[in-house]
Amino acid sequence: MKKQFISIAAVAAVALAWNAGAQSKPSSQQPPSIPKVAVTQPQLTTVTNWDEYPGHLEAVESVEIRPRVTGYLESIHFQDGAEVKAGDLLFVIDPKPYQAELDRATAERQSAETRLELARNDLQRAETLLASKAISDEEHDVRAKSVRQAEAALNAARAGETSARINLDYTQIKAPISGRIGRRAITPGNLVQTQGGSGATLLATIVSLSPIYCVFDANESSFLAYRKTAGSAGRLEPGKLGCALTLGGDRTQTANGWIDFFDNQVNPRTGTIRMRAIFANEDRALMPGLFANIRLPAGAPQQVLLIPEIVINSDQGRKSVLVIGPKGTVEVRPIKTDRAHGTMMAVTEGLTPEDRVIVNGMMMMIPRPGMPVEALPSGGSAAAPVAPSADASAPSKEEPKKQP
Repeated sequence: MKKQFISIAAVAAVALAWNAGAQSKPSSQQPPSIPKVAVTQPQLTTVTNWDEYPGHLEAVESVEIRPRVTGYLESIHFQDGAEVKAGDLLFVIDPKPYQAELDRATAERQSAETRLELARNDLQRAETLLASKAISDEEHDVRAKSVRQAEAALNAARAGETSARINLDYTQIKAPISGRIGRRAITPGNLVQTQGGSGATLLATIVSLSPIYCVFDANESSFLAYRKTAGSAGRLEPGKLGCALTLGGDRTQTANGWIDFFDNQVNPRTGTIRMRAIFANEDRALMPGLFANIRLPAGAPQQVLLIPEIVINSDQGRKSVLVIGPKGTVEVRPIKTDRAHGTMMAVTEGLTPEDRVIVNGMMMMIPRPGMPVEALPSGGSAAAPVAPSADASAPSKEEPKKQP
């Protein structure tokens, strides 16, 4: 018991001595440093707002190649997927039966001409004999009517010859329009028909490529604004209302065109109206059937404040940013936004061009409201993004989408 008391007293003495030594050492802990943050200032930029709609491309002209006469396909004169011009020879149907029919019709026409010539000679002789009372009036009438009958027979023979020549011409199937032809649907040696269970035999299809249409539906409120800009006629003048197109799977590929038509009524069930844009497509990059996004200017160019979209905080629909206040501390600034312009967002209320908006903090330091911070100089490593240029004269892929 005595030894245990001595041990406890020794431990207490050592602890007191260590505490006294620790208090006698000068403190080496440095005061916390002020965190550094990267900032950006809202940029006052002239931009054009754009409405964006999904649409699909359609050919201006589209033709199904089908035969006009029945026969066996003899030859094909194009490569699958090639571009053809109007009048190019595509298919040849065996012409021998139709050539024979034309020869027969020609012979019938020649025979009819001979009968007509004979009938006219008989009538001429009958008129001479009638003057001398050598034949009766009845005989003269018979010969006169024979001439008219021969004339009618000649006209019928000529019509038959023309029909036979047309059918012979139909054995050579030529391109009715210029464009790109698809694959051949039938090969030489097969029978092609003008009638059947599904109609005439389909041989191939041709679609025009330049120019090309993009068809889309716009809501009625936007349509009223477009009509005010472009005029009230159903068919618009070239260049009156410009637009831009990007393909759904390739946002880098753009084309510029103009609205050339809108429908004659609004769909009351959806509140939309069918509109159509036309594009030159001289490089043949656009193809019928592709889905695309089309953009139209929502109004005149205007000046707006742009900030990087990544700096905006959202809490139940209320948006705000962190800024450095006059005292050098972090402040929460409520804002109202409009449309996105690439990676930037337009701000309508809450900021001025002189405000310093915090982009991010250095060394994983998260700035909090009321915290004193130091702004990095403009050449810091965490520089703010640059706002995209907004060209009001021509659409660009950096232009904004319409906000939902």
